[in-house]
Amino acid sequence: MASRADNIASTISFANFSKATELKSRIWFTIGALIVFRFLSFVPLPGINPLILETLAGKTRGGILDIFNAFSGGSLERMSLIALGVMPYITASIVVQLASSLHPSLTALKKEGETGRKKLNQYTRYGAVFLTAIQGWFLASGLEAFGASSGLQAVVAPGYMFRVGAVISLVGGTMFLLWLGEQITSRGIGNGISLIIMAGIVAQMPTFVVNLFDQGRTGSLSPFVIVGVLALLVGVVVFICFFERASRRLLIQYPKRATQRGMMAADRSHLPLKLNTAGVIPPIFASSLLLLPLTITQFAGNAVSPDSFTDKFIVGLNQYLGHGKPVYMLLYAAGIIFFAFFYTAVVFNPEETADNLKKNGGFIPGIRPGKNTEVYLDYVLTRITVLGAGYITLVCVLPEWIMAETGMGSLFFGGTSLLIVVNVTVDTITQIQSHLLAHQYGDLIKKAKLKGRLR
Repeated sequence: MASRADNIASTISFANFSKATELKSRIWFTIGALIVFRFLSFVPLPGINPLILETLAGKTRGGILDIFNAFSGGSLERMSLIALGVMPYITASIVVQLASSLHPSLTALKKEGETGRKKLNQYTRYGAVFLTAIQGWFLASGLEAFGASSGLQAVVAPGYMFRVGAVISLVGGTMFLLWLGEQITSRGIGNGISLIIMAGIVAQMPTFVVNLFDQGRTGSLSPFVIVGVLALLVGVVVFICFFERASRRLLIQYPKRATQRGMMAADRSHLPLKLNTAGVIPPIFASSLLLLPLTITQFAGNAVSPDSFTDKFIVGLNQYLGHGKPVYMLLYAAGIIFFAFFYTAVVFNPEETADNLKKNGGFIPGIRPGKNTEVYLDYVLTRITVLGAGYITLVCVLPEWIMAETGMGSLFFGGTSLLIVVNVTVDTITQIQSHLLAHQYGDLIKKAKLKGRLR
């Protein structure tokens, strides 16, 4: 059966796409939902002066707000209703996932199956609402304080009414995006939340291309540098595709069982261990921690006193933690490696996997079930994570160095953005192929039934 499925999968042709009406409706629904997302990114918050926003964006360059702005498709820069995007939900889901692996009660809830998963998702939504409200309040307060020393005012009528209205608008926008993502997942194609993040990143691609060729037109970049950057971009994408699909497959042997014909047959399967088990979490966490002090000082807009030791320390910290600085590169790489090992240990539990194999009668050939299997899985996973951490570090640090050397400020070329875009694209294409494969199976079954009736 497996070989037959492989043969059909290898002969899948997109020429049969026109016959898959359900797949077409799912794709059209996904496209329509993403168009709604892009329209919402241009709806501004009530009470904002749009003429000040460009200055605000210029003064907050280089901070963590750039990452949020890239993930939200420029919504934060325009201060739209979905300025925070789905990042509060992502943060809440990471916190809940970490807590479910560390807290005993949440760990037991995680093992309850579908019921426990629904409860954890509900906790994640509550956390997303809480984080959106907190971030929205600080964002509104920062907008009121912006430009106070220079006499500029980004808010038309500052006060508690503006802050409450901004918080309500931002919470409603984020919750609508979560609902839209769930609709894409159930009625469309691919993972809805991931597709929304990818759509926000891809929306910055025209700006990146225009800025790149504009720098070539003004003489800031030579044509050879532009060609080299584009070639490197393609090479990094191919590199990511190769490593994201790479995995170590461990052979799992099951004891012999009697078949219907009375023969004894042993079952075999494989346990795939991805090279990059942590995904895009390590660069997001590392960059967030590094850029947090820089963002706070830039967004607050406080005046720096030359006699204050604290202000001198902050200024020095900002200088060393700027994009492209050697200290920033070193700490960024160290943070990625640390979080790669930390998050891999959270999402994959060798002890639990070894216990499940032992309960089902499975074992790794040459390794005793139980504790020895746990030690072996931990050993293999550690060696794989070394390669995975090195791969993520190279993908994320290399574009940072290129941007620092060429003066490009677009985070579309950042390693985190490329990782998200490539992963989501590969997963979406895989789901499309699965739908086409199921459609081909349906056609084969119909033909077989028709032949049986004719006979």
